[in-house]
Amino acid sequence: MIKLSVSIDVSNIKQAENFYIEALGCKKLRDQGGMSVISVENCDIYLQEKEARSVAVPTETVERNYSRHWTPVHIDFLAENVDEIVKRIVKLGGKHEGGERGDWGTIAYCSDPFGNGFCVINE
Repeated sequence: MIKLSVSIDVSNIKQAENFYIEALGCKKLRDQGGMSVISVENCDIYLQEKEARSVAVPTETVERNYSRHWTPVHIDFLAENVDEIVKRIVKLGGKHEGGERGDWGTIAYCSDPFGNGFCVINE
């Protein structure tokens, strides 16, 4: 059996914990050697405190950057009330960057205070 976990680099682990717990309803599981492990439903999220401009990949010169960035792989949080969660995201320092509504439901494009993008979608 394979279980999915997600790692998120952040520059302030306490701020990240607060954001993901208060805005998105994650639960803290434990501290683990410089990381905070939180969980949402069946997925553990490892918040890892890493300094801005530190090398992200040992074999490359790619540096961590906490301004808004984009990656084709991102997290989607499935929720019943997207609008309520978006309010909490903005209140806690995240950004709401638009979205779409249709017969299928609602999607909100968001980012955390560290520039990591994610979506909130009706389940």
